[in-house]
Amino acid sequence: MSDQPAAAPSLVQGMLIPLAFMFVIFYLIVFRPQQQAQKSHAAMLKNLRKNDEVVTTGGMFGTVVNMKSESVTLRVDDNVRVEVERSAIARLVSSPKASGGEPATAEKRS
Repeated sequence: MSDQPAAAPSLVQGMLIPLAFMFVIFYLIVFRPQQQAQKSHAAMLKNLRKNDEVVTTGGMFGTVVNMKSESVTLRVDDNVRVEVERSAIARLVSSPKASGGEPATAEKRS
């Protein structure tokens, strides 16, 4: 029989498992929710329609009156229209129902 002691796990093996575990936790807490938020924002921008009430990233409320491939024209007051990039739309406040009538409110505005 050999008198050599059993080989201890290397430092790399000892550090690799906790590092991989931290990466998985970091992915689940940070990256995955961020990807889901980006997908939902892109879907919201794709589904914008006329008469949707939106808020821009600058905090301006407006109603969509015209859409182009890269920009959206918003009515912010009587006879005041502002053209912004599609990506500047932060969120949808309300959208009219497909059948007409009362708007389906996505979020209450104070």
